[in-house]
Amino acid sequence: MENLVQLENVTRRFPMDHQSITAVDSVSLGIGAGEFLAIAGPSGSGKSTLLNLIGCIDLPTSGTIRIAGADVGRLRPSKLSGLRRQKIGFVFQTFNLIPVFTARENVEYPLLLAGVPGGERRRRAMEALESVGLAARARQRPDLLSGGERQRVAVARAIVHRPALVLADEPTASLDTHNAMQLIGLMRSLNRSLGLTFLFATHDPRLLGQASRVVQLCDGRVAADSTPEVQHANADFARL
Repeated sequence: MENLVQLENVTRRFPMDHQSITAVDSVSLGIGAGEFLAIAGPSGSGKSTLLNLIGCIDLPTSGTIRIAGADVGRLRPSKLSGLRRQKIGFVFQTFNLIPVFTARENVEYPLLLAGVPGGERRRRAMEALESVGLAARARQRPDLLSGGERQRVAVARAIVHRPALVLADEPTASLDTHNAMQLIGLMRSLNRSLGLTFLFATHDPRLLGQASRVVQLCDGRVAADSTPEVQHANADFARL
């Protein structure tokens, strides 16, 4: 079966002061549908750059990236935007919610950009909020939500258009342990119940301990690719 994501010798260089900095260096990596995979490594190892490349926010200097069989380097900008909008959901460290929108309106926003009719947008947004346990907070604006609630709204927004892949860049970095553990449990539950593929960049051991596969980056290269035994924390989640 073809991988959902396939990288072949992917390199990304950035020009700087008449030279170039190599952020991602000859990375080859396959990600299957339904994986719960962590990209780990210290700051500056290339984690965020790799996520931006897989998310079609950036293009590689060299090498090939395929998402759901499509070679992203060969797509016209409109097709690339469509692939990103239809196949990929994003969860950001700083939530990136629109402050003047309610929780429901924030979740609806990707559907609005996709031209989904209003009634269908609202129905699907409420379903997504229900799946993250926030249907009762649908009319609240972000400033009235806790940090954990804002991140759960961000997860609902990432999954509302039913993507094949959800990318999360340091999703627990702004959260305390209680909210981080709740978020990890939520993402793992969505991964299992909906078959969503999660790929997240992190150095948070709380999140790494739940990953079914960990890819370690060092200086932009893959240093290790392992499938550690996942330590399920059901008892911890039950107490939260």
